Parts: sequence; structure tokens; C-alpha cells
Amino acid sequence: MDLIKAIQVKDLTEIIDIEIIGDETAIIEGINEIHKVRKNDLTFVDHPKYYDKVIASEASIILINKKEVENPENKVLLFSDDPFADYNKLVLYFSPKHLPSQSISNADIDPSNLIYPNTFIGPDVKIGKNCIIYANVSIYNKVEIGNNVIIHSNTTIGSDAFYFQKRKDGFHKLESCGSVIIEDNVELGSNCTIDRGVSGATIIGKGSKLDNQIHVGHGCVLGERCLIAAQVGIAGKTRIGNDVTIWGQAGLNKDLDIGDGATILAQSGVGKSIEPGKTVFGTPSADARTKMRELALLKQLPLFWKKIRNL
Repeated sequence: MDLIKAIQVKDLTEIIDIEIIGDETAIIEGINEIHKVRKNDLTFVDHPKYYDKVIASEASIILINKKEVENPENKVLLFSDDPFADYNKLVLYFSPKHLPSQSISNADIDPSNLIYPNTFIGPDVKIGKNCIIYANVSIYNKVEIGNNVIIHSNTTIGSDAFYFQKRKDGFHKLESCGSVIIEDNVELGSNCTIDRGVSGATIIGKGSKLDNQIHVGHGCVLGERCLIAAQVGIAGKTRIGNDVTIWGQAGLNKDLDIGDGATILAQSGVGKSIEPGKTVFGTPSADARTKMRELALLKQLPLFWKKIRNL
């Protein structure tokens, strides 16, 4: 998330209780979780497993719960007893939740669009030209929609990321401040759910077509001209190339790379990245031809067993 106006590190002491280790006048231009950080961004870390990764990242300002770490000269550490909670406080401070007073509020919508009744469009939404948005669609804040987009009834765009930290008293939510970008010539079927990024954008590329009842998790990036059939589930931060086809009821794990032109056959469970142009099938998914041969051999097992018993 980019801040509307850059601030200095010392300004954070008015919002959260921290000890600053480094340059108090350092500039903060954005707040991002680790997968999206850039120079002059603030991020957080609260587990020893990830200390080195976060310290070595592009982030310039780091909320951390340990003082005794090797800190490069170009980093500012913000010591906190609870970096997770303090990060959430900052997200809600710079991206507060508001209750809209009407169904279509402070949004930038071209008059050429056809928007059916009972549609909700939140604040800071941008919608291009010649779109059709059917009844009962919900578009949360900070969503950007291109030109010639069709969105069918009951689809929800921009819901919060499914991102929780397990603690003794239950699951604590990481607040979402990201967005969704739907590019030109996309069609979304009915009852699709597309989550916003935790701090960056979930993107549906130009010309992609999604069937009904598809879930796209937080921070996913779908390339151009992808074709996705009904009931597909794509977990957070997975990156899908151009011209990818995913058939019905396939499930994709988080943080995968699906290469250009790949095909995922129906009801496949994808747990690993897929090379460009490859066709996979099954759970766990593998090369489709290999998997089909395995299934053919499995059908012969009763016959093999009968022959062995008769020896």
C-alpha cells in the first residue's frame, strides 16, 4: 500500500509504541507485507525463521520483536513487543474502514457502463468504459476495472485476504489494505470471489474468462487470455502466465508459478509449479500422459493379483 503522503519514521511514535533503532528521519512511502516490499517501505517480522529474509529484503523500515539482529546501515529497525498487532494498527490508521452512505459511493464510473440494480460499488473504485455489471455484484473499495468487462450476478470483488496468525487465544487476522485490478475484456461468471491483496494487488489479466463459482486468493496474478472453468480454487500469491487453461474443480496451492500455455485438467490438485506448455492431471498433479498410464495400470491390479495367487 502506498501512503497518500510520505512520512518520517519518528511520526509513527504517535500511532504505535516502538523503539527506533536507526535514522528517525528516514522516509516511509508505503506499508507492505514481505512479499510486496520495496525501498522505503515498512514491513514486519515476528518469527526467528524469517528474520534474515526480512532484513535482507528491499524494505527500509522493519517492525521486529528482537533487538539483537545484524542490521545493515540502510535499514531502520522498529522494536515492538508485538509487530503483527502494530502492523495492523498502522494499516487501519492509514487505510481506515468507512461505512458508505449509499450503494454507489465515491467512485469513478464512466457513463457508458451498464450497471444493474442492487449492485454495491465502494469508494475509490474506478470502472472504465462499456462494462456490464449485473445485479447483486459487490465491488469493495480500491478496485480498478478496465474497459469492456462483464461481471455476472452475485460476484464479489475485493474481499479481505484469508490471512490469519494462530495464537493462544485463537486466530488473529492480518488486515488487508491491497486492491484488485481487473483488466480490459475480462468476463467473470456468477458467484466468483476475488480477494484483494494483503498490501498489493490481485490482478486478472486482459481477455481472461472465468466461469461461475471460482475463487481467486489474495495477491494472485492471472495473465492474459486465461480460461478458467467452474469451481476452480486458486490460493494466495499464485502467479499464472498467459494463455493458461484450468478446467473445472481444480485446486491450486499457494505461491505457485504456472507457466504460459499450461493446461490443468479437471479435478487436479496442484501442489507444485508447472512448466510452460505442460498439461497436468490428478492429485497430486503430474504430467497428464504419465498419470493416465498410471491409472490404466491400476485398473489391471486385480488381474495381476489373481494371476499371482494362482501361481
